[in-house]
Amino acid sequence: MAYFLVQVGYTPEAWAAMVKNPQDRAAAVAPAIEKLGGRMERFWLSFGDYDIVGIVEMPSNVSAAAFAIAIGAGGACRAFKTTPLLTTEEGVEAMKQAATCGYKTAMAAGS
Repeated sequence: MAYFLVQVGYTPEAWAAMVKNPQDRAAAVAPAIEKLGGRMERFWLSFGDYDIVGIVEMPSNVSAAAFAIAIGAGGACRAFKTTPLLTTEEGVEAMKQAATCGYKTAMAAGS
């Protein structure tokens, strides 16, 4: 399972609908995440470019993309961003692999 940061920006129309009928959208989207084999870790309301941020655990990039496509197709979001996350252990493993992959920078090409 992989973790993803999900950032959502609602349209003015979606906000108007939620002001008229307040609702917990995290609870509303949890079944879709679960149907795709994932799990919702936690969602927060936020200020700034995005109105909701959340952490979801999904079985694959394909399932995360399917969730993003479903949200985008719904029309209530003006923005939706999915960022893959690495655990610190995965990050350290990536660093170890980077050290041994043999990549040479353009600056080192003449050396």
